[in-house]
Amino acid sequence: MRSTMMDTPLAVSRLLEHGRTVHGSSEVITWTADGPRRTSFQEVGAAASRLAHALHDDLGVTGDERVGTLMWNNAEHLVAYLAVPSMGAVLHTLNLRLFPEQLIYIVNHAEDRVIIVDSTLIPLLAGVIEHLTSLRHVVIVGGGDPAPLLKTDGRVVVHRFDDLLRGKPDQYPWPEIDERDAAALCYTSGTTGNPKGVAYSHRSIYLHSMQVCTAEAFGLGPTSKVLAVVPMFHAMAWGLPYASFMSGASLLMPDRFLQAAP
Repeated sequence: MRSTMMDTPLAVSRLLEHGRTVHGSSEVITWTADGPRRTSFQEVGAAASRLAHALHDDLGVTGDERVGTLMWNNAEHLVAYLAVPSMGAVLHTLNLRLFPEQLIYIVNHAEDRVIIVDSTLIPLLAGVIEHLTSLRHVVIVGGGDPAPLLKTDGRVVVHRFDDLLRGKPDQYPWPEIDERDAAALCYTSGTTGNPKGVAYSHRSIYLHSMQVCTAEAFGLGPTSKVLAVVPMFHAMAWGLPYASFMSGASLLMPDRFLQAAP
C-alpha cells in the first residue's frame, strides 16, 4: 500500500519561503566596523529572489551550474545560501583559509562559473583569478577597488552586488527540484592529497535543519538568537543558517570581526 498524503520535495526554497513569511520579523544582525547592521528575514528573502533573477537573467546561470562564495559570515552570504540552491544552481562555499593552489584546484574542479566575493577578500581572489579557467563572472559585495580582478583580458566580468540586485523583482518562480539533487558543495581541506568535494542534497539540508532545531540538539525557536561563529564555508556552518530560517531564530553574524571584543 502506498501513502495517500501529499508528496512535497524537501527543498531549500521551502525553507526560504517559510522563513521570509512565517518568521519575516526575525533578524540577521551583521557586525561591521561601525557596529551592528540589521535586516529582517523578510528582507533577506526578498534579496534572495533578486539575486536569483540577477544570476539567471544577467549572468546566465542555468541548471545546476556552480556559484562560488568567498565570503565571511554576513547577511549577503545568507542571501546567496538561500538563492543559489533555490533557483536550482549549486552553492559552492570557498574556504578562505586554504592555500592558493588548493583554492585554484577546487574552483576549477567544481567548474565555478560565478564567484561572489567580499570586498575585503579581493586580494585573495586576485592572486588566483588568472588560473580559474571556468570563471566568467565575479560579484563584489561592498566597496573595494575592483582593479586587481581586471587582469583576465575580459574573460571574467566584474559586477557590484548592489548594482545587480537593484530593480529586480522581490519574488522568484522557484523551480520544482528533485530533493536528491545537489544544493551545495563543500570541499575538504586537502590534508591528504587534493581536497575532496562533498555535495549536500536539498533533502539532507532540510532534514538536518529539522534535527538542529530539536531539543536534543540546539533547540532553536523564534525567541532564540544564534551567534554563527562556525564559518559558512565549513560544513555549511553546521546547518545553522538553514535551521534558523526554519525555526525563526535570529542570526548574529560576526563577519570578519572574530575577536572577542566585537
